[in-house]
Amino acid sequence: MKLVIIAGPPSAGKTALIKQIVSNLRDRMKIAFLKIDVVKAYEDIELENEFGILTKKIYSGDLCPDHAGVMVLGDAIEWAAENKADLFIVESAGLCLRCSPYLNQGLGIIVLSSISGIHTPEKMGSMVSLADVAVVTKIDLVSQAEREVLIQKIKEIHPHVVLLETNALQGTSLQRLFELICNSADISEDNLYLKGNPPLGTCTICVGKKDIGWRKHFGVVKKLDGQIADYLYRGE
Repeated sequence: MKLVIIAGPPSAGKTALIKQIVSNLRDRMKIAFLKIDVVKAYEDIELENEFGILTKKIYSGDLCPDHAGVMVLGDAIEWAAENKADLFIVESAGLCLRCSPYLNQGLGIIVLSSISGIHTPEKMGSMVSLADVAVVTKIDLVSQAEREVLIQKIKEIHPHVVLLETNALQGTSLQRLFELICNSADISEDNLYLKGNPPLGTCTICVGKKDIGWRKHFGVVKKLDGQIADYLYRGE
């Protein structure tokens, strides 16, 4: 089974891209789809109704959606494999810019909207720097100059990423992406792990403490005047 994990900020065009992938590959592969979101999602319903593929969704609720994704992905891959899927597509919620949902196997795709601003790639962190493919969407809505600056920003963060530009609603210039998916290696379920390091998040906020200010918390805390990696550990 092949695995594709698609990440990116909300409204970047992830679902439109997935519809293009499914539309072009469903005659060659049996496709399963998982949507990870926080409180509400309709992508699974849309894809099942439009293409008749196998779908599932999970809500993270009180968990960080990337945390929830890590927790359920093992079961989800078993579910897709048990249903004889040739291609398993996972769409992340795309809300935590510190985390990366990609695994050491399969293809990791970051979807970025060209109308989100030229500095967007720098704000995405490991979601961009660990991706295998970057798909820039909505290219018909900005000037050529803005597109070129955005592409250059992506290349500065990840020089070796495969870059594709598209209007995902029409599916322009996506043939190379379809070929990359078809030619990608099958995953081995016994050797799957996260490509990037998860963030440090052990603290009393994680267990529901509402007080503000680092002095009222324990675990990994941070001060206002600290540097980006200047963390302080308080308590047991």
